[in-house]
Parts: sequence; structure tokens; C-alpha cells
Amino acid sequence: AYMRDIHGRTDGPPPPVDLDHEKRVGDHVRALIASGVVTSAHDVSDGGIAVALAEMAMASGIGATVPGLVGTDPIPVWFGEDQGRYLLTLSIDPQSQEWDDIRKEQSKLGIFAPWIGSTGGSDLKLGEARGIPVSELTAAHESWFPRFMGNEV
Repeated sequence: AYMRDIHGRTDGPPPPVDLDHEKRVGDHVRALIASGVVTSAHDVSDGGIAVALAEMAMASGIGATVPGLVGTDPIPVWFGEDQGRYLLTLSIDPQSQEWDDIRKEQSKLGIFAPWIGSTGGSDLKLGEARGIPVSELTAAHESWFPRFMGNEV
């Protein structure tokens, strides 16, 4: 979606699909949800992690701080649409034994699932960009269509 909407490009193959890996990831996510450790979950699809984080923030009214991956190209990090990706919020501390146990299980399953940030506050802050109040995201999201239909610019 980023390449199409920002750069006008529709060329190139879609991301590869590994159905066995997707099943392992899906089963793992469902097991985490069933355990009660997951407080919210969202698939990463159109627009990548950046859009999924914004959608989660708007749905909950809760901000997040996600520092980003140092030394990487921010476009694929924030807008990549690879298959079988989920964002989960958890009720545990990333320094806890419970998180270590989850990471060990993920390693055995061949699942890369890093802790990417923390929720809280009223702003969504991605990488080095300025934080955006969740209320502004919600207002922009909810008002564009009525303005469009009313022929407002």
C-alpha cells in the first residue's frame, strides 16, 4: 500500500507466503491469547506495523511508544506487509521469566517476535518521529469520509 499510494508503484512480486510458518504463528498467537497473557491482538496487513499500531491506538484510546529498529530502513520496518504478522499487547514485563519462557517457545517454533515497545499515555510515537495524540488520529480517521462526501477540501 505504501509503494502504491506514496510512490505510485504497483510492480514487483507480492511477499512470499509460507503456510506452514503462518500456521505455527497463528497457533502460537491463539495459545498466548488462551493463556490470558494477551490483552489485545491485531493482524499486520495493509499499511504494515505503522497502520496496525494506529488502528490499535484508536480502538483503545491508548498511546504507544515504539522506538523502531536502529540502523534499518524505516520504510519496510513501518510499512512492510509481509505475511503472518501480528501485534500483541501483553500483561507481562519484558524482563520477566514469563517473557523469557515465551521467547524460548518462539525460538523452538522458528518465530521471530521481538518486544517492540510499550503502550500507555495519549500519544502514538513511532521511531524518531514526533508523537501524535491518539485523539488527533481518531479525529482525522473519523472525519475524512464525511468531509469527502460533503465535497469539503
